[in-house]
Parts: sequence; C-alpha cells; structure tokens
Amino acid sequence: MLIFANPGVFLFLLTAPLFFVLRRLGILRGAALPLTLSDWGGKSFVWERRLSALALWVCRSLTLAAFALAVTALAGPAIARQEKVYTSHGTEIIFVIDVSPSMAAQDMAGMTRLEAAKEAIRFLTQEQNGAAYGLALTASEAVLAAPPTLDTAAFAASLDALMVGALGDGSALGDGLSVAVWHLSSSSAPKKCAVLLTDGENNGGSIHPETAAALARSKGITIYAVGIGARGSAPISYSDPLTGAVYSGFLDSQFDEEALRRIAAEGGGNYFSVPSLDSLKTALASIAGREHTAQTWYYRRIEESCYVPLALTALMACVAAWLIRRVYLREVL
Repeated sequence: MLIFANPGVFLFLLTAPLFFVLRRLGILRGAALPLTLSDWGGKSFVWERRLSALALWVCRSLTLAAFALAVTALAGPAIARQEKVYTSHGTEIIFVIDVSPSMAAQDMAGMTRLEAAKEAIRFLTQEQNGAAYGLALTASEAVLAAPPTLDTAAFAASLDALMVGALGDGSALGDGLSVAVWHLSSSSAPKKCAVLLTDGENNGGSIHPETAAALARSKGITIYAVGIGARGSAPISYSDPLTGAVYSGFLDSQFDEEALRRIAAEGGGNYFSVPSLDSLKTALASIAGREHTAQTWYYRRIEESCYVPLALTALMACVAAWLIRRVYLREVL
C-alpha cells in the first residue's frame, strides 16, 4: 500500500497550471532578443522548425514531469506492508539432501532429481509460516549447509547453491542424519524433524542410518525418508564441481526402498516414494502439516521510503531538459 507522510505538499501541484496561465498572459514571460547571424551575402541561419518544436515540447514535458516528481518526493511517499512476527518458537525442519552423482539422473519430468528436490523445497518454504528450515548435505561425507532459520531469503540462497558431486561420490546417509540430529538436539523448538531426500542406499560414512534415526527418536526428533526417482534406466549428465570433468550416460536406478522404510520407522516418521515432482511436493506438504505447531504472533508494519528514487528521477529529468535546451536548441542564459 502506498502512503504519504506529508500529503499537503501536493497543493504545490496547483502552481503548475497557474504558472502556464500567467505565462500565457505574458506576466511571467522573460525578455527575449532574437539574434540572427549570417555572412554578408550568405544564407541566414534557419531553424528546423518541426524538429525544434518537438524538442521544445519534450523539454517542457520533462520539466513538468520533474516538478511533479519532486513534489511527490517531498510528500514523503512510502510503500507500507505488514509482516507477521512470531513470538513463540515453531517447528524446526532440516532437509538432509543426497548430492551424490546419481541425483543428476533426469527422470523427474525432464528435471534431475536434485533439481526436483530443490524445486519442491523452494515451493514449500517460499512463504514464512513460522517454521525454521535448515539444510544438511550428504554424499561421501556430510555437512550442514544452512542452520535452521526463519529467513526465507537466506535459506533459498543456500538451497540454490546446491550442486551434484560437491561432496564426492557415495551416500553416507547415516552421517547426514547425524549432522541434522546434532544441530536439532540443542534446539528448544516444540517439534523437530529431519527429512532425508535420497535416491540411493547407504554405502558410506561411519554411522549406520538406522542408528542415527534411533538416536534422533530418543531426542524427540522425527525422521522422515523420501525416495526420489523411479527404478530403471535414466539418462544422467553432470559436471564435477571439483574437477570440472563432465560425465554423461545412463543410470540403472535400483535403490532399496525397504531400507528407507526402516530408517523412517526407526525415527518415528514415515517413508514416501516420489517418482514425480508433484508427488514430491505433496509428500513435503504432508510432512510439514504433520509437524505443524501452534504459535503466537503479531503483525508489524514496515514502511519502505520511495523518496530517493523519485528525487533522482526528477533530477535526471531536469538534467535532460537542460541538455536539450543548451545543446540542441542552443539557448543561452
């Protein structure tokens, strides 16, 4: 919503038509002395009347626009919006994302599995609903990419930066879950969960995923497992961010769904098989709904001033009008 701190300033706009009326009556018209220069016996200077008239019209329009913009800027315009501020702790969710090379398989309606995971998570988290979201990555090793945060812009930036192969080959699912559990265990959030998104089975790391899931459950953290992709052959192509080498071919996808079911059951959650982007979005929405917790909140009014852009635009219009008069029309002071 657009608001003005000093709306009375707009009364100055009434001076514009008054100025033109007085000028038409000759009251405010300045003295002008036509000066024609020519060589003896030569041609006199002649205006290109059509172009000069157009230039003069543009110049006057710019001047009038600059005046209107300057008055509007002095009126103190601002864009006001309301932001929901939560006064109690909400759910904390860490997405544990498999970034091993197999996540580059293109069997999600033309998208890779990692692209589909990022799109579904982005769709779920684009609006602030009181939940704090974080990211943990797993491949041959596991790291925390973003701690749980209410800042949706910062979370989205971390999500966009994810790349296949950034942590090498393999799928250390247990290590990834352990990273999430370690960061969630110290949280005071009323509900905490980790969502494992993978297309493979555990084949690396030092911690078994069921052990990590059991540890999570003992600390009040729920584990959900999401199996991305479908069985069978799928095209795959990706560039290794560490070496720059490009790999392409076909992946024979045969991940173990039963292992993922056991991980989810051990962590007190559910397993979701998602062969498409729509089913992935539905699964994440279902998880978010199950983990939702009631919160207290209030609306805070935020105002973003528009003074600077309007003032700068008015200044540029004045400069443009001055240049037309001095450079093209060759007027002198």
